[in-house]
Amino acid sequence: MDKIKFSVSMCVYGKDDPEYFDEALKSVIDQTLKPDEIVLVIDGMIPEATKAVIKKYISELKEKNINFTIIPLEKNVGHGEARRIGLNKCTNEFVAIMDADDLAVSERFEWQIRYFKKYPETSVVGGNIEEFIGDSKHCVGKRIVPTTDSQIKKYMKKRCPMNQMTVMFKREDVAEAGGYLDWYCEEDYYLWIRMYLAGKKFRNINRNLVHVRVGDEMYNRRGGMQYFRSEARLQKYMLHKKMITKIRFLINIVERFIVQVMMPNKLRGIFFRVFARKK
Repeated sequence: MDKIKFSVSMCVYGKDDPEYFDEALKSVIDQTLKPDEIVLVIDGMIPEATKAVIKKYISELKEKNINFTIIPLEKNVGHGEARRIGLNKCTNEFVAIMDADDLAVSERFEWQIRYFKKYPETSVVGGNIEEFIGDSKHCVGKRIVPTTDSQIKKYMKKRCPMNQMTVMFKREDVAEAGGYLDWYCEEDYYLWIRMYLAGKKFRNINRNLVHVRVGDEMYNRRGGMQYFRSEARLQKYMLHKKMITKIRFLINIVERFIVQVMMPNKLRGIFFRVFARKK
């Protein structure tokens, strides 16, 4: 295929496991279609072991002719702001998002670039995820997302239709919608909503693009009153923008209150793995 240059934007935090971070970076490099650039935001203080991983890849990426831009931040600024800073430093029009503890499948970027060639009007291309504990072959859950623009926009009125850690997008189209902005645990959903309102187009590939490392703490983070209030504000935003009806708003609020506030953490984990991971 004709070469399209693209960047990979990553953020690493002090609590990220250095070994998992090493594996995540390796999965980005060991691609059938390699990135031209990796932009890494260090969001606050990190341990020496994580610094050693970064140092190792500085020389390795240089040998592979992949630009490696490192942006250290003295203080933790949070996911939305860190994503925004990283995206602003990317030099290519196409940018892929990657988390610091997940594993990209080896054909991920090749599939996504092929989709952009096939559907040039598209602004964002994502895909499915498989969740694992310990070994990536130990799949404990999947999140299957809708594939076409119309399906994605319909689904967006109920739940987030994109798996954030799988997306590749056109940087200019994201910027036109305002880019990443802070919204507690929902900065990605908030971005897709604003891109929807700006008339941008979405696609998801019906393939697993990323193996996502999970644990009970992930499901714990998806519960509690603070998380529910953040989600409720997002639903109010969609209602205010006439993206959803009052009926849809009430259904969304009730469903979220049951799952995020009333449901015990252990039961919430089972719910997400079994009932909430398919379209």
